Amino acid sequence: MRKMAWACGGLASLVGSLVALPALAQLSATVNRGLSYSTIVGWGTQDLRTTIMLVINIIMGFLGIIAVVGVFYGGFKYMTAGGNEEQAGAGKTAIMAGVIGLAVIFMAYAIASFVVQQLATATGV
Repeated sequence: MRKMAWACGGLASLVGSLVALPALAQLSATVNRGLSYSTIVGWGTQDLRTTIMLVINIIMGFLGIIAVVGVFYGGFKYMTAGGNEEQAGAGKTAIMAGVIGLAVIFMAYAIASFVVQQLATATGV
């Protein structure tokens, strides 16, 4: 008896989902996908993905400036060490940290740019 009730419940859910498919297809055709959200919040008429990429560019620019300043600081510390091995080692460490930071920033920018580009092609805009 339980198996029959379970089978009827499964059959009812299958039929219900098949009946709902045309309604879901019609609903997805009218969904905005958040493309005009930027105009609602007052960010202008450009696409939200363009705004997101602009924000990512600004953040990556600031991080790049910080990394370059770190490399300069490390170079200054290394050049002014005056034979002191501790200061020279600290300078080398700061230079390496800055270079690694720049590499990470470039990779993060490439990944973010790729993801936004793929989202744009996937949504057909």
